[in-house]
Amino acid sequence: MDLSNREFWAVAHGMIFGAAFLLAFAGGFAGFWSLRPELVTPAGVTERVKRMVLGTVSMAAIAWATVITGTWIVYPWYREKVPTSARSELLADPNTADWHEFGMEWKEHAAWIVPMLATAAAFVVLYYREDLVRNKQARRLGLTLLTASFAIAAVVGLLGALITKNASV
Repeated sequence: MDLSNREFWAVAHGMIFGAAFLLAFAGGFAGFWSLRPELVTPAGVTERVKRMVLGTVSMAAIAWATVITGTWIVYPWYREKVPTSARSELLADPNTADWHEFGMEWKEHAAWIVPMLATAAAFVVLYYREDLVRNKQARRLGLTLLTASFAIAAVVGLLGALITKNASV
């Protein structure tokens, strides 16, 4: 199977970075959830927190990689000022114009919220570390930031998949 340069970057952006972020969420969620005092022995706290730091920092980095490749590599191809660009194809057909007017316009702005929230969740883990076991409020804050990041990423990813189905770069 041969991929063009555009196809490679579209796959890297959505299927590799995007999918890796969505999968990393499950680990991050389980990590925050498992830091409850009744589920952790004192001896196991340090090891769990080390995994949480690695996981949340990696997840934030993946989120940044996804947004950066989407914004500065894939998106310019979408917006090209030629009749065969994905944007032009969507806007040319009244049945698909809403995919650009709502889907892509919302996607290009909301996507930047994802790495910001993921980075904030990673900061909570880095700042509180072992105190996350005792500090229920900090644990909930990190879990909320992580979940909000996932929810927005899921919507953005779904919009991206549906837009690509109608007009690919």
